Amino acid sequence: MPTATARAAKEHSEPTAPSWPAVALRVSGAALLIATAAIHLDLYVTGYRTIPTIGWLFLLQVIAGFGLGIAVLATGGRLIKGGWLAPAAGAGFALATLGGYLLSVWIGLFGFKEVRTTAGIVAGIIEVVAFVALAMLAALPGAARHRAQQPHSPLLDRLQDGVPGAAVGVGAIAVVALLLLGIAVAGAGSTTAPAATAGGNVQVVTISGASVLANSKGLTLYTFAPDPANKSVCYGSCAQYWPPVKGPLTAPSGVSGTFATIKRTDGTVQATFNGHPLYTYVGDSGKGQAHGNNLNLNGGLWHEVTTSG
Repeated sequence: MPTATARAAKEHSEPTAPSWPAVALRVSGAALLIATAAIHLDLYVTGYRTIPTIGWLFLLQVIAGFGLGIAVLATGGRLIKGGWLAPAAGAGFALATLGGYLLSVWIGLFGFKEVRTTAGIVAGIIEVVAFVALAMLAALPGAARHRAQQPHSPLLDRLQDGVPGAAVGVGAIAVVALLLLGIAVAGAGSTTAPAATAGGNVQVVTISGASVLANSKGLTLYTFAPDPANKSVCYGSCAQYWPPVKGPLTAPSGVSGTFATIKRTDGTVQATFNGHPLYTYVGDSGKGQAHGNNLNLNGGLWHEVTTSG
């Protein structure tokens, strides 16, 4: 008959089934990671893949999101030693992805500046909730440590015992993250009221050896391939990434081509060049930049306007 000491050692070393809060946190956290990865996959497929650097980052986010979601689920049969690693990595990933979005809204990343979109807001909220679920899961005490069989460092033993006061810390981080998301969204361009860029005098600037037209502030002018002659099809979130240029424009000397205007559906006047509606790009912040050239975004290709038309 086993002694009390033997029974205690056996109970101490054998893994036990996780509690229902751990199961709920694990499943919900993994599902949220996969959901935000799916949103980034949709954005990647529908145009972001053509954006330099940003496209690769979106692809990495998709791969990491799906991978971490699966890893979190895979460690869920029993709370074994090291079972906090996947949830902790998932929580950090969710917070880092949100941070990247906030930076792209505030100051732009790699020449790309984000605007307020429904997909971005939804993804941001999902990432905050995913962080909460996974961070709380990582902070739960492990059910099996096998200390009697393997040596452990005090730090690992402490992590396996759970993190005291984790709920307060995780909640505080989540509140700060939501506040920053709200501030960023409030300060970003709206998808419902696109603001046209100022018209005025047209400049000629040299970009990568080409003579390109720019507005009075030096921002490169673009045309949208899906636009039919003398008509714009760029509205909503498209017009936030690509603000229509107000007309009329004053042509610089030596430029062959015709500047005119059209009226948009909201009643504003947009400038055209040889019948093509003109836009600037939110990712350009100064003279001599053409980050939007040849991008396939918001439903079609965008091209800088050269002096030859």
